[in-house]
Amino acid sequence: MVLPRGDGDGWTHCALGHKHWGLFGAAGLLLWHRGCVLLQHRALWSHHGGTWGLLGGARNRAETAEQAARREAAEEAGLVADSYEVTGTYVDDHGGWSYTTVVGRAATPVLPTGLTAETLEVRWVRADRLAELPLHPGFAATWETVRAIA
Repeated sequence: MVLPRGDGDGWTHCALGHKHWGLFGAAGLLLWHRGCVLLQHRALWSHHGGTWGLLGGARNRAETAEQAARREAAEEAGLVADSYEVTGTYVDDHGGWSYTTVVGRAATPVLPTGLTAETLEVRWVRADRLAELPLHPGFAATWETVRAIA
């Protein structure tokens, strides 16, 4: 399946000098269920490939962060919006570019499937076992903050 390119797809730089994907910022879904979080194992060819992080990606011009996170989770893993409830957000502002973590809770442990070439695997991981995985640097840097949002 080939998805249409969004108007937010592209590389940009923030005020801190970092290179980021998402002309209008990016967003991802941190989904919880009974002490576990849903993570994506990123394709080796992708930015920070081989690491584990959130289902997410570039925001399009007219999208809110929540809309972008929901769209990306649906595109990448087939998650339907009514399978979870959004409970909060966290904005990691880099000056001129930001990543918004949209936090949600799933009523049941939905069984997602990696649907795009960006994904090696999608699975539930116990929150207390995250340190055992090679985490995406941005996710690792905000984990202690976003884990407290429920």
